[in-house]
Amino acid sequence: MIRPPAAPGVDADPCAEGAAVATESKKDKPHPFDVQTVEHLIGLMAKHDLTEISLTDAGQRIRLRKGGPAPVYAAPPVQTAPPVQHNSVAAHPPSAPPAAPVKKLHDVKSVMVGAYYARPKPDKDDYVKVGQTLKPDTTICMIEAMKIFNEIKAECSGTVAEVCVKNGDTVDFGTVLFRVELT
Repeated sequence: MIRPPAAPGVDADPCAEGAAVATESKKDKPHPFDVQTVEHLIGLMAKHDLTEISLTDAGQRIRLRKGGPAPVYAAPPVQTAPPVQHNSVAAHPPSAPPAAPVKKLHDVKSVMVGAYYARPKPDKDDYVKVGQTLKPDTTICMIEAMKIFNEIKAECSGTVAEVCVKNGDTVDFGTVLFRVELT
C-alpha cells in the first residue's frame, strides 16, 4: 500500500494520528473513575473499615463492595386476580361461620407483693377452679407477705375463665392472678 507524502509537521500514519487524537481527548476529558481513583477508594474502604461505596458522576456509576454475598433485593409483590368459578350455582362465596361471641374477661390482680397460695392448707382443695362461679365476697386465694397470710376476695361476679399463676409463685403488685368472665 502506497501512502501519499505527509505535509510538514503532520504524522504520516493515519492510525497513529487517530491514536494521538484519542489520547488527546482522553487527556482533555478525564474519566471520573480511573484506576487511581478506584485505588484511592479501595484505600479509603480499608482505612475506614467500609464494606461498600457507591458513587455516581456525570452519568457514570461505580460501586465497590467487599466481603459477603451480594445483597438480595425483594421484588414487589405480584397481585393476582382471584380464581374464576365456572360453576354458575356457586356464584356466591360460601358464608363464613358465625363468629363466636367475644367474652368480656376481667383481670383479678394482686394487691400486694408476696407468695401466692391457691389453697388454705397443702392437704385442702384450691379456693377456686376454672369454671367456678364467683361472687364479690368469694375468697379466691391467699398471699403471704412478711409471714402474714392475707385472704384475697374476688371483688366481682362471674365465672373463673383462667388461673394465671401457680401455687407457691411469687407475685408482685398488679400481677394478674385470675381472668373472670363477668356476668
